[in-house]
Amino acid sequence: MTISEIKALLKSGQVDPAALAALRQDPRKGVAAALKAYDKRMAKESEKKAAFLARFKYEREFWAKGQLVAGVDEVGRGPLAGPVVAAAVILPAGFDLVEVNDSKQLSPQKRLALYPKILQEAVSVGVGVMDNQVIDRINIYEADRQAMRQAVQSLSVQPDALLVDAMNVPVKLPQTELIKGDAKSNSIAAASIVAKVFRDTLMDDYAQLYPQYGFQHNAGYGTAEHLAALREFGPTPIHRLTFAPVADMVNENNE
Repeated sequence: MTISEIKALLKSGQVDPAALAALRQDPRKGVAAALKAYDKRMAKESEKKAAFLARFKYEREFWAKGQLVAGVDEVGRGPLAGPVVAAAVILPAGFDLVEVNDSKQLSPQKRLALYPKILQEAVSVGVGVMDNQVIDRINIYEADRQAMRQAVQSLSVQPDALLVDAMNVPVKLPQTELIKGDAKSNSIAAASIVAKVFRDTLMDDYAQLYPQYGFQHNAGYGTAEHLAALREFGPTPIHRLTFAPVADMVNENNE
């Protein structure tokens, strides 16, 4: 085999153990370099798989009892515009999407790729949305909790318990609250991806309605572009009027 053919074989990830052993006896420097890159890649993938399996620590406690557990997470507490979105995801014991992780650790492209796969493989997925008017009326913390409640209640299969990222959901189910839970539980991580993609898609739609604010880039967060548009054009119907600096700008205009 040529060096190029060997590299292609190793990149395919489908190398027969006997063929691999034979390659390790090949004296060519190009083969040795290809094998070194292959071994490094395999070690990295092995570490990723081990970390993924470790993030099922909390789920396994419920699966061992034959129970369903849902991971719950939210996105959108900090933006100046748009809703807060929560997701609840029940994963099966055989879930094997190793790339699922805290949504903040993933690129937008990776989140988009994982989103439909999570929807397909999950036992059930629920989403909750509380708009800016609700946020202004009951405050962001309570709106967050209500979005989580809505997400859990919209599951087609009700879980026996919840794993929640540092919050308490107002439903009558046992709950385990985990600090930075999206990095500790694959169920919460899957929920974080669903919530993030769902909300980003909403903000992309709002960007079509209000193009001056760059919502497709900032998702409603207070970037320089967003703040400049606020000063020039004022708040839109989806802005959170109780959030500074939106509230400050409204007060200035009313003086």
